[in-house]
Amino acid sequence: MPARKPEECDILIDQALKNRDLDAAVALYEPNASLVLDSGEVVTGKAAIREALKGFLAFEEVHFTREITAIQSGDGNLAMLRAAWSATSTGPDGKPVTITGNNVEVVRRQPDGTWLFVIDHPRGAD
Repeated sequence: MPARKPEECDILIDQALKNRDLDAAVALYEPNASLVLDSGEVVTGKAAIREALKGFLAFEEVHFTREITAIQSGDGNLAMLRAAWSATSTGPDGKPVTITGNNVEVVRRQPDGTWLFVIDHPRGAD
């Protein structure tokens, strides 16, 4: 399902990762999008983003919470997303694991009216 408004990019990526649907997650990025990893390294392009997102699939039964704020540009074709988020799951040792962050992302309206990530920084506002 494509994002029809900017904040749906975050909602849909959470759903895709929860459902362990890597293809759906990667489809939310523009071909030359950038993703900032926890290490600070920036990966660019769908192939590199696919590899980076595989780490999220190691978790079973992930539950996401997110409070999203979207600010659109004057022409309505770019938006900046900010959110406080958390992801809770069970680690390989059976113990609960929670990760949190405050993201900053840039999404762009596509010619068909849908939205895709251009820059995704999951901890950019930490």
